[in-house]
Amino acid sequence: MKSPKIAMRSLAVACLGIVAFVQAQNQTIQVQVGGTENESGGIFQFKPSSFNATNGSVITFEFSGNPGNHSITQSALSNPCQPMSEGFDSGWVLIPTGGVTPNPLWNLTITDDSNPIYFFCKQLIPSPHCAAGMVGTVNAPSSGTGSFNDFLNNAKQTKDSGQGVGALVGQGASASAVPGPLPNGATLFGTPAATAVSASSGSGTSSAASAGGTSSANAGSKIQYDSRIFALLAASMGIALM
Repeated sequence: MKSPKIAMRSLAVACLGIVAFVQAQNQTIQVQVGGTENESGGIFQFKPSSFNATNGSVITFEFSGNPGNHSITQSALSNPCQPMSEGFDSGWVLIPTGGVTPNPLWNLTITDDSNPIYFFCKQLIPSPHCAAGMVGTVNAPSSGTGSFNDFLNNAKQTKDSGQGVGALVGQGASASAVPGPLPNGATLFGTPAATAVSASSGSGTSSAASAGGTSSANAGSKIQYDSRIFALLAASMGIALM
């Protein structure tokens, strides 16, 4: 029979092993949103663009593009540049020329690692970012159907991006808050709802209830209109929305 001291040591080792296992499972992965013209891959990129993450892992998206106006919007393999019904969405985050400090962050927690997760940037200016290759995958196969390269090739064959506004809670992953902080100069457009009933991938409208509990049946089309009005205003002021 083990002495009490040996038993306590064994229990302590077992507990440390459990803690180490949990920490290994719950990763924190940093993803750069956007880049610079002088950077490898240019301004239309998520970096890294494909990675694996277990349940409970937190993906921290950093809006570091300078300048940049990007989103993280969930989509599907077969329809890479259209918001997925009931998918997650960060909204558009504008970073002006010269950058901001600190960079806005958006934390997305993986809730189902059994299926691949696909996402894209739905910005249209100066050309659709999705078709330019600004897409990403989580837990996708390394090759073949459903892989990052398969998703990327599908995206590059599209000509437009859907503008529907999704929600913080998506399929297989969710966020608890919108991107932040938003220091002077950084702006959030198309604020996602807390949860969504459905999100039309083609019409740019959403039947989601807003975070404040009011109906937003025309939220997607309104945000699309507002985004383009903002683009015209920005162009008149000499702001490049990347």
